Amino acid sequence: MVPRKPLIIGSKGMLGTALAKRFESENPLLWDINEIDITDRDQVFAKLREVRPDVVINAAAYTNVDKAETDRDLAHRVNADGPKNLIDACADIGAILVHISTDYVFDGSNAEGYLESDRGKDPLNWYGQTKLDGEEALIASAYPRWYLVRIAWLFGPNGKNFVETMLKVGKEQGSVTVVDDQTGCPTYTIDLADRISNMLSDDVPFGVYHAVNGGRCTWHGFATKIFELAGLPVTVTPCASDAFPRPARRPRYSVLRCTKLPVMRPWEDALEDYILLCHSRGGGNPSVPSFRT
Repeated sequence: MVPRKPLIIGSKGMLGTALAKRFESENPLLWDINEIDITDRDQVFAKLREVRPDVVINAAAYTNVDKAETDRDLAHRVNADGPKNLIDACADIGAILVHISTDYVFDGSNAEGYLESDRGKDPLNWYGQTKLDGEEALIASAYPRWYLVRIAWLFGPNGKNFVETMLKVGKEQGSVTVVDDQTGCPTYTIDLADRISNMLSDDVPFGVYHAVNGGRCTWHGFATKIFELAGLPVTVTPCASDAFPRPARRPRYSVLRCTKLPVMRPWEDALEDYILLCHSRGGGNPSVPSFRT
């Protein structure tokens, strides 16, 4: 079933812009913080009752992992209270909710990776805890028409991401030092938007899904591939996480295993497409601006 009236919340973010492009033939409603504050329960109910979408895709989130450690109230209101308000408002009008979550709901201690059936447990940082609380709001709801989509290590046009950071630093300095003891699954926003669209059009069963590109790597491996594909002669030196202490701890092995739907294409292929789309070979300037996410 293709939704006749989709609403994309967080439409100016990195994922939101990819979703807006993917759903443009459906004439989606595109809302960002100026159109709706998902932490305002009364506003959420009133606005959804007014436009009555068939499906609501929530790509809005507080994503500054380190700042969340001190900005705890706002992070929790956006990442936990927001999804609670949305699932209740969707139940009120009978809409489908697609909510985006993260690998950071896990502590990274499972060397086998995580399945869709695994519940988040013992996040290592406050951001992860707020996203887990948002997941639990959907799981605890009596309303069943929702998809919870966990993603990881997102990159794509129209946003700040690891690829852009590496290319900038690599071009400026000729060398980078990158942690090699954190492993995850890079995910391309355009592939992710396609996966969400197909889930809706194929009417897959409601529930929890993992949507990451195929394969896994460390941040060091990711950086090495970025420079290889961009044709930049940058020296990439591995290091331990302790060499770059951050306010928020990161999971060491937050690999999301995709078992309910076919695995998306390898992250290396997706990365190559992204670099070809946004950068000329040899490290040209991005062809797209950056937006707050």
